Amino acid sequence: MSTSSAGGRPYKKWSMSPKEYQTFAKQREPARSVLKNCLKAFVVGGAICVLGEFIQQLYVHLAGMKREAASNPTVATLIFISVVLTCLGVYDKIAQWAGAGTAVPVTGFANSMASAALEHRAEGLVLGVGANMFKLAGSVIVYGTVAAFFVGIGHLIFGTGGNH
Repeated sequence: MSTSSAGGRPYKKWSMSPKEYQTFAKQREPARSVLKNCLKAFVVGGAICVLGEFIQQLYVHLAGMKREAASNPTVATLIFISVVLTCLGVYDKIAQWAGAGTAVPVTGFANSMASAALEHRAEGLVLGVGANMFKLAGSVIVYGTVAAFFVGIGHLIFGTGGNH
């Protein structure tokens, strides 16, 4: 069956099966360098970790905290930086270039939460921001809580009981 296109030339309507479409799309997909992508992810993920270590050392040396005590404010600072960069649109550009290197550290989780909040802010604070942020975070929170429960049970069974 022929119809005319905007230029007046006839064209044929295509009807592809899912398998034919997969083959068609795969032929036109640009080649990806796995080694190059792994190297980018390693460098950017490592840079985020080095930044975290630098921030922790600032808390230890400038604020006089012990290394263990400086861990929590270090994570909070990294999360804050990630959210600010997400709001400015910078984190997403870095993530597009680096791939998994930005998704794995805690900054990646903060980015995904902030992105969900920004995307759904027009729907309101409760039904937009709150509901859509926790669609993403809900599974992480549930599995984290369940894992912590089983680790606690393991400590009780094997006698450590959390006592130091």
